[in-house]
Amino acid sequence: MRPVKFLLACLALMLSLASFAADVQEGRDYVAINPPMATDFPGKVEVTEFFWYGCPHCYHFEPTFRQWLKTQPKDVVQRLVAVPLNPMSWTPGSKLYYALDAMGIEEKLRNDLFAAIHTERSLSPNDERAFPAWVAKKGVDAAKFSEVYGSFSVQSKVQRALQLGQAARIDGTPSVVIAGRYRIVEPGGLSPERFAEVADALVARARKDMGK
Repeated sequence: MRPVKFLLACLALMLSLASFAADVQEGRDYVAINPPMATDFPGKVEVTEFFWYGCPHCYHFEPTFRQWLKTQPKDVVQRLVAVPLNPMSWTPGSKLYYALDAMGIEEKLRNDLFAAIHTERSLSPNDERAFPAWVAKKGVDAAKFSEVYGSFSVQSKVQRALQLGQAARIDGTPSVVIAGRYRIVEPGGLSPERFAEVADALVARARKDMGK
């Protein structure tokens, strides 16, 4: 490519990126978190989803979020936080996530759980008495599950989830936070295309913040 054409191409790309960045605005598309929320993966761009199994918006947002994650490079990592925004009723569902995660089977059962709660209506995220029987139907040792579910470790993770939600000023689910710094405004209400635009722009901004 000739030097002049190369420079013009670079200029066009820079203008395109500037226009794209300008289309993602603080207050409208995201909220800056100050001080930033603690993250678990130093050197990575951590994308945290705050969710609850019983949230219908989380259920409908799930395909959008999963598809976007598939497009991300290796420096973008996911963290799920089952935040009990309403501790009186949401804690069982939060404990359910952390128990299954500790057993290494949450990802395998996630779609089935959402379907059981929101489509089949065969499971309530508030009724912890029904959890052992439900996981047993999925081939999980119910006694082992109950042991993990009632453990101090799981309870500690639930408390940590609540603290993280407060640090990020979460008032609803799903909520998505990029690098502990930027919370996307109402991600569940965005089209898959618009969510990808906003999330990609904030990931790029987070990389710049981190000097990457």
